Amino acid sequence: MTRQIRFNAFDMNCVGHQSPGMWAHPRDQSWKYKDLDYWQDLARTLESGIFDGIFIADVIGYYDVYKGSNYHAIQQAAQIPVNDPLQLAAPIALATKHLGIGITASTSFEHPYTFARRLSTLDHHTKGRVGWNIVTSYLESGAKNVGQSGLGGHDNRYEVADEYVEVLYKLLEGSWEEDAVVRDRNRRIFTHPEKVHEIGHKGKYYDVPGYHLCEPSPQRTPVLYQAGASGSGKAFAASHAECVFSGAPTKAVLKGYVADIRSGAAQAGRDPRKVYVYALATIITGANDAEAQAKFEEYRQYVSYDGALVFMSGWSGIDYGQYAPTDLVKQVKTNAIASMVENFGGRDRSWSINELAQFGGIGGMGPVFVGGPETIANILQEWVDETDVDGFNLAYAVTPDSFEDVVAHVVPELQRRGAYPRAYRPGTLREKLFGDGPYLPATHPADRYRDIEAVKRRAADLLAVAS
Repeated sequence: MTRQIRFNAFDMNCVGHQSPGMWAHPRDQSWKYKDLDYWQDLARTLESGIFDGIFIADVIGYYDVYKGSNYHAIQQAAQIPVNDPLQLAAPIALATKHLGIGITASTSFEHPYTFARRLSTLDHHTKGRVGWNIVTSYLESGAKNVGQSGLGGHDNRYEVADEYVEVLYKLLEGSWEEDAVVRDRNRRIFTHPEKVHEIGHKGKYYDVPGYHLCEPSPQRTPVLYQAGASGSGKAFAASHAECVFSGAPTKAVLKGYVADIRSGAAQAGRDPRKVYVYALATIITGANDAEAQAKFEEYRQYVSYDGALVFMSGWSGIDYGQYAPTDLVKQVKTNAIASMVENFGGRDRSWSINELAQFGGIGGMGPVFVGGPETIANILQEWVDETDVDGFNLAYAVTPDSFEDVVAHVVPELQRRGAYPRAYRPGTLREKLFGDGPYLPATHPADRYRDIEAVKRRAADLLAVAS
């Protein structure tokens, strides 16, 4: 049986997302990021192509590692200016019926109690089509501008994230019982107070004693995305994530990553096939190979060397502006994205600084696939067969052209081969993705917090024993 391939669109509420310099292309419309019409039109295009969703990235802070300043980031609009991703969910939901909406929010910069309300509100407003991309952040500039002295250590940020999601599970899954809200006009009871519970959380990083502010939303906990690729990141993803994003530059790196995620999920008692892994990629296509190659050569003329190294320096925490273009990338331990340093620092091959800039100039840390419909379909199926990846998180070179080209040329070819869906499943985003119920399954760690009174009794017993 032919394995079906899944697509997400990878975007950001900004101008220069993954392809710095491409904003200068005459057909690029990323400068319309401020206009809701732009996002709604793009969402309709993606839904016509049966994309699982639009995944909206985000950063808090700016890229100031390259040459020790944010000059080139600002000049090249390298993810600055950038607007809030959460505010795009409602207008996209209004313009579509099925498209999933993944939003990024960091566990480092917002308290879980207030964020839980924002998540539930989004899930209500989208009728259960929202997902949360859990990030721990990697820009020191973001931490400093919210009053922190700096980012915590890499592994410590995941320790914080573990407690953060625990608080969210308690609020979203355990605070309100399923039948708490009755809206009984005759008895004048909107909600049974005895069925709404304080969560009583007292941990190392957070004290959250009280009730969740929202009644249960269609999914309770939105679909959980995660993109960590370090050892700590993969362990976190294997325990919590339902959809995992990888920025692997080669098939060899991606194959190892997918195997690690599936193995970790199985060890955590979860179904490894119900954890979808999407590989970052950029597709440049057209009616045939020649047309696609001509587009690629045209796009390359707009690549910004400085803009690409702004991102690569920010992601790695290494100032590549201090090296000559012919110098080789080396592994240096930093407090940023550990996997990026590993992938380009000689683990799989040796990269020069210039090669790194050229690679990252279009599509960021993922590969660029160029060709007509048959060529691209062959490449995608080859990557799926050889790496066990479930699908692709598609960045753009030029927007909306890159997405429109995939919908017009690649999707029909994959459908012809039986390798791509022709319609959405009904229900919430979780139901569309996995074909099960709207809530996280019993094998997920969130399940242990659904009976919050039992959780509090166990905590009290442990405290009594310890004292």
